[in-house]
Amino acid sequence: MNIDNKVVIITGASSGIGEATALKLSEEGAKLVLTARREDRLKDLQKKIEERGGEALIITGDVTKKSDYEKLVEKTLGKFKTIDVLINNAGLMPLSYVEKLKTDEWEKMVDVNIKGVLNGVAAVLPTMIENKGGSIINISSSAAHNYFPGGAVYCATKSAVKMFSEGLRQELAPKYGINVTSIEPGAVATELTDTITDEDIKETFKEMQKMTFLEAKDIAEAIHYALTQPARANINDVYIMPTEQQK
Repeated sequence: MNIDNKVVIITGASSGIGEATALKLSEEGAKLVLTARREDRLKDLQKKIEERGGEALIITGDVTKKSDYEKLVEKTLGKFKTIDVLINNAGLMPLSYVEKLKTDEWEKMVDVNIKGVLNGVAAVLPTMIENKGGSIINISSSAAHNYFPGGAVYCATKSAVKMFSEGLRQELAPKYGINVTSIEPGAVATELTDTITDEDIKETFKEMQKMTFLEAKDIAEAIHYALTQPARANINDVYIMPTEQQK
C-alpha cells in the first residue's frame, strides 16, 4: 500500500507506540485520525504533525465505549470520506500475581485489550468492506507466545488479540482484500508499565530494566513495513524482540 493520502485511525495515540506511529506515518503523507483519552497530549501531537506539514484530526474517546467509536468513525468519514487503516494500539498492562485477586485490573485489561480491539474492528469494517480493501493492525505482544510472572491475564488478552487477528485475516483478506497484521513486540520503553500496582512485580521489573528495551519508533517502523507491502502480500505477524531479551 502507498500510504500517501491514506486515512489512518490510531488508538492510544497520545504516547508511546501510538505517538511514534503517528509521526512516522505522517512523514509518509498519511491523513491521521488520532484518538485517546488525554486531549492535551493529542493536541501536542497534532501540533507536531502540522508543524511538519502533516494533517491530523484528533478525537478524544475511550475504546471500551462503542458510542465513542461510532462518534470517531462518523467524524472521520465526515472529514476524510473514507477509512483505509485502523491501528488498534490502545492497551493496559497492570501485571499482578493471580493470588492477589486484583480483579478490577483484570477486567480493565479485558475491556481495553480485547473489547477495545473488537469495538474498533466493528466500527470500521462496514467502510472497509464497502471499499473492498484496507488494513487492520492489532498490537498484540510477545506475551501472546510466552507467559511471564504476573502476566497470566495480560498474556491471555494478548493471545486473544493474536488469534482474533488471524481469524480476521482468514475471513476478510481473501474475500474483501482487507489485510490484517498482529504486531507482537517484546519489552518496549513506553508508559505501559506505569499501570502496575503490584509491589512484587515492580521489584521484578527493576532487574529487567537493566536491559536495553525496544523504542516506540522501532514498533512504528514494523507497522510501516506491514502497511507498505503490495496488496498481494499480507504480513500476518511481526514478532520483534529486544536483542537482550531471552523470552
